Amino acid sequence: MSHVDPDAIRAGQRRALAKAITLVESQRPEDREASQSLLNTLLPHTGRSIRIGITGVPGVGKSTFIEAFGLYLLEQGHRVAVLAVDPSSPIAGGSILGDKTRMEELSRQDNAFIRPSPAGSALGGVALKTRESMLLCEAAGFDVVLVETVGVGQSEHQVAAMVDFFLVLMLPGGGDELQGIKKGIIELADAIVINKADGASESLANITQRHYAGALSLLKHPGFWQPDVKTCSALKNQGIDAVWAMVLEFQKEARARGFIDSKRSDQNLAWMRQLIDELLRARIREHPEVKTALPALENSVREASITPLAAATEIVRLGHT
Repeated sequence: MSHVDPDAIRAGQRRALAKAITLVESQRPEDREASQSLLNTLLPHTGRSIRIGITGVPGVGKSTFIEAFGLYLLEQGHRVAVLAVDPSSPIAGGSILGDKTRMEELSRQDNAFIRPSPAGSALGGVALKTRESMLLCEAAGFDVVLVETVGVGQSEHQVAAMVDFFLVLMLPGGGDELQGIKKGIIELADAIVINKADGASESLANITQRHYAGALSLLKHPGFWQPDVKTCSALKNQGIDAVWAMVLEFQKEARARGFIDSKRSDQNLAWMRQLIDELLRARIREHPEVKTALPALENSVREASITPLAAATEIVRLGHT
């Protein structure tokens, strides 16, 4: 991988940014070292964006919403980056490649940048790669970063752990749908947006809005912010401005209280601790004595002739010899 000029990234050159993200995604040790050097150089020029996580149930029109939202932000003078987290995908990109095609208008804009997620097998997985890509986008002058969950399940928690504001898209539906929502995802939400609130579904969306507002009022949400519920139609481009106004209100209050800086500091520490665990596990796995002893210890655990803790203790002991 050739050298990436940090000044070219700071100048907002999209080709340099794409090249830098490819460097970050590389699993080659020399590229990893170069990417960390680049990130450390650019670190003082990061952190000036609002980071928004977006997830949604299947069929909710997430790509349509992100495109409509992104285009609206461009009209307001912002520069928008769209990144994806897909830990469930064994190959690079997951369905975001299809999303990029569907976000055709947004992807053609000079002040927008859409990037697929990498494969998740390397150190830190795709969530780390997305986090580092986010820093690069900020250094390149993108002041709104949208982090999309492509997979389901764990990806919501990974995205919530790297953004300032977490938005959950839902469909108009009745009480039965409300019962089926994962409580954990709702607890993560800073806002719920009912999409497809148009035509015959508009009145149903308003009812659903009241249901979700009632459900949110029963949940304890940490911090100063009381999550809100909005309706919109990304297809008809209605209600998008109200969603952004809500994000701006959150950002204003959060910055005044020092909440965003505090939250990002906590996120950085959590990432560091996770990476320490992963680096130690990787080092132990590669230790020659561990490689030799591991199969026999695993068999002993399977046969219940040794406890998992005793086996793990022996592996750690061997890994430190």
